[in-house]
Amino acid sequence: MFDAIAPRYELVNKLMTFGLDGRWRRRAVSDLRLASRSLVLDVAAGTGDFARELHHQGQRAVATDLSYNMLATAKAIRERVQADASKLPFRSASFDGITCGYALRNFTDLPATFAEMARVLRPGGRLSLLEVAEPSSGIWRAGFQLWFRKVVPFIGSLVSDRAAYHYLPASTAYLPESSEIVAMLNRAGFSAVNHRRVMGGLSQQFLATRTT
Repeated sequence: MFDAIAPRYELVNKLMTFGLDGRWRRRAVSDLRLASRSLVLDVAAGTGDFARELHHQGQRAVATDLSYNMLATAKAIRERVQADASKLPFRSASFDGITCGYALRNFTDLPATFAEMARVLRPGGRLSLLEVAEPSSGIWRAGFQLWFRKVVPFIGSLVSDRAAYHYLPASTAYLPESSEIVAMLNRAGFSAVNHRRVMGGLSQQFLATRTT
């Protein structure tokens, strides 16, 4: 499915977030608080939005994704590796930071994926994750449900793949509650796990430090 939607993946992302996804990624990279030229692994990199932002902010990025076409479509990405996030082909403690954007609900084994992220991250290294969320207040929640569950699939069907963009909103059903994700990260070997909602709950971010 992700191979099929790769050519227009970034276009649909920008349309369905009104371009706000770029702002959220900039903040997520900045929040890593890493020294310049740190080595950062972007897990489920897609077509490279996060990896390019890492490079823009002075970091060295390695992009990894299970989808070959996503990585092949990515522009201006120097290092890319096709891999399963639950079986990363990297040495232990080889990265200073990890990013991952809007992919947690697509991993079939989330605890194993978090364990692999912890393994390849050096002690004291930083993790920054973005994922969809659903606003809790009435007006925001109603607007989100209309947009994300009705309008986004319609936009996707016009410019990309109909089935894929019906799956993506529905895939939020596979996403654990934020408190459970925090608990999973703790069990995987992360400390100082912080969760925050972004822009009224349209998105959410998890920040954590690899236990030393």
